[in-house]
Amino acid sequence: MSIWWSLHLRREAASVPLARRLLLGTMETAGVDPDVSYELSVALTEACANAVEHGGGGGSRGSGGRPSEAYRVTAYLDGETCRIEVSDSGPGFPGAGDEVPAVPSADAEHGRGLRLIEELADHVQFGNRAGRGGAVVSFDKLLKWRDGPALLLA
Repeated sequence: MSIWWSLHLRREAASVPLARRLLLGTMETAGVDPDVSYELSVALTEACANAVEHGGGGGSRGSGGRPSEAYRVTAYLDGETCRIEVSDSGPGFPGAGDEVPAVPSADAEHGRGLRLIEELADHVQFGNRAGRGGAVVSFDKLLKWRDGPALLLA
């Protein structure tokens, strides 16, 4: 089975639950184990929240003082793996490659969401978009299936 979707969302807090609900609905329809779906949805929520908070370029504002920039969420369910990618148009991670930025201290106000993504996913990459700028957070997780019928796609 192979399913993929991509969303182009405004950098507004209201966009985060939309992405999460779409992922959970896709996972339920495909027959993914609810625990795995929940872990991926929490990781997605953290990545989207990071894009909303930090993903703007130059701090420009649209009408009503809201951020005018957007971010993109793409999810792939392919065989036994789910891969999710969240990219924005902000300044990106300083000196990022395959390594996450410096480990935040226990009382830090920022950076804990990236660590949570690392704990919930099997493989994580934090990087910057080539050429256009912006951060990219991508993560994979092996899927488990629930008992009972699932959507069969050809």
